[in-house]
Formats: sequence, C-alpha cells, structure tokens
Amino acid sequence: MYKTINNVNLNYINYGNKQKDTIVFLHGWGQNIEMMRPIADPFQKDFNIIIVDLPGHGQSSEPTYAWELYDFVSCIHELLESLKIKNPPILVGHSFGGKISLLYASTYAVKKLVLFGSPFRKEIKKPSLKTKVLKKLKTVPGLNKLEEFAKKHMGSVDYRNASPIMREVLVNHVNNDITENVKRIKCPTLIVWGTLDSAVSIDDAYLLESLISDSGVVTYEGCTHYAYLERLGQTINVLRSFF
Repeated sequence: MYKTINNVNLNYINYGNKQKDTIVFLHGWGQNIEMMRPIADPFQKDFNIIIVDLPGHGQSSEPTYAWELYDFVSCIHELLESLKIKNPPILVGHSFGGKISLLYASTYAVKKLVLFGSPFRKEIKKPSLKTKVLKKLKTVPGLNKLEEFAKKHMGSVDYRNASPIMREVLVNHVNNDITENVKRIKCPTLIVWGTLDSAVSIDDAYLLESLISDSGVVTYEGCTHYAYLERLGQTINVLRSFF
C-alpha cells in the first residue's frame, strides 16, 4: 500500500487485528519491510500491525531533499493520522528505525517503546585515514575532482551504497545527537542489545537505560547488531511478555 507524504511515495503494509492497539515496526538503514516481518507476524492476531519502508528504502521513494530525523518522525506521524490511528502506538525500531522511534516517543504520545541496537548520540572519534585523505585532496590543486571518488570508494558500506540525497540524509542522521530528547521519554521502554554489536556499542544500551526513567535492558550474549533476528524465538517471547 502507498501513501504520498511530503512528496514521498511511502510504501507500507497494514494487517492484523484492526480493533486492537497498533504496533509500528521501523527497520534499520539500508533495510526494508521484510526485515521486520519475522517479529511482527506472530502478533497479528492480537494487534494492528504497520510496517513501513522508510523513505529511500525498499519500495518507498527517496525524499526530494536531504531529510533530517524530524522529517522521518513527521512522516510516520502523518501516516498514522491518515490511517486514523487514535490510540498511542507501540513503536518497535531497529538501528536507524530505533533512532526515529526515540525521537518520535520524545515528541508524541507512545504506549510502549522497543529498541534494537538504536543509536542516539554523536560519537566523537579520532579522524580516520579516510577523513585525512579527503581533507588532503581538498587542499591539493587539481585533485578536488577525486574527492567524490574517494568518498564513494573509501566511505562506509552504507554511505557507498546510498544515492547522493540519501548520503546527505545519512550524514544528517549520524551527526544528530538526540540525547536531550531521549530524556523526555516517559513510556515503558524495552532495550534489546547484542553484546557483540559493533555498529552501536552495548554501552549505549545502558546509557539509554539511565536516560529513560521507565526502561530496562535485555542483552543477548554473543549476538551482533542483528541480535533480534539471531535469537528470533527469544525476541518474540520477550516482546510478548512486554506487550
């Protein structure tokens, strides 16, 4: 199904029990609806399920300009309003989708919040070799044309795979620290993390727990950034208990 929101053709699926509370599932960067179906399908008898292809992902079109995180939040809110969802939703987000969920929950009413490996702060890191090379290219006459080539071939996998607009969106996302927003979240929050998550440190899980008053951490020993899928059965049981 599609809705046009802020010039984006937004693809989503809506199924399950329309008379019950709504759960919105938001996938991570570079992913799509299918990444969330394994944890959504088991709840379709007891909940109204909405899974979204975030703008620039899956079958949703790209934004016409480089969206900030708030634009994604507004997009989800407008979708729920257009579907006449009256009660506060339950939000389930992985990684980038988790960051959107955090900002949403700090802005609008949310019944419950579930986070899988969700970044929320800007990490201060020493300049990488890539950064040093890019800065050098900018200063050498005649080599500035190589800057885009260097970005494409030396950037992260997510960055290299993105279109020019989505690269800007990714940079906006990575540089957006929402720590102060997170402190405003009041809804019950479940934080699920793999101890071997190399994309977002397990330390961030415990920091989130300290920032959100009604929250708790569940750790999956030996699991990665995709811990929620690596232990799918456990995830479904934990979610069922939390819901």
